Amino acid sequence: MAEQATLILIKPDAITRRLAGAILSRLEELPLELIGAKAARVSRELAEDHYKPLREKPFFVELIQYLCGDLHGVGYVLALVYAGPEAIARVRQLAGATNPEAAAPASIRGALGRVTTSGLMENVIHASSDEQEAEREIKLWFRPEELLRSLFATKAHGIANHKRLVWAS
Repeated sequence: MAEQATLILIKPDAITRRLAGAILSRLEELPLELIGAKAARVSRELAEDHYKPLREKPFFVELIQYLCGDLHGVGYVLALVYAGPEAIARVRQLAGATNPEAAAPASIRGALGRVTTSGLMENVIHASSDEQEAEREIKLWFRPEELLRSLFATKAHGIANHKRLVWAS
């Protein structure tokens, strides 16, 4: 089985509804290693970079508002990196289908997500869809020193005694 890393975001709707603990408990059931975790404020620029592949979709603006917390009054997410064999597929299976109404009832989105009466889809969690997306997203949300293990190539950045690691690509 291939060793992989994946990004998971516990989104503002889950924070508002106090579901973070329940989601973390479900993730801990997986045979994966937690190698990065933080609460992160979500700027418009970060949200747009994160959802860059969906820029042309008609729901892009609402998606950015959702991730920034504008729709729930919470301007942060919990960002996590899990690593291990088949991490991406395992997390995505546990997360369930993007639409909570189509997700398996035992999945995180099926059990905890919802579509509001106004039609807003609250799917509580983001999980990287493939290895390329996972690498792009992890590098976007985490600096190399924020991870407990090295995942990707890095290079020294800065001058003399003020160098720090940055992602090489």
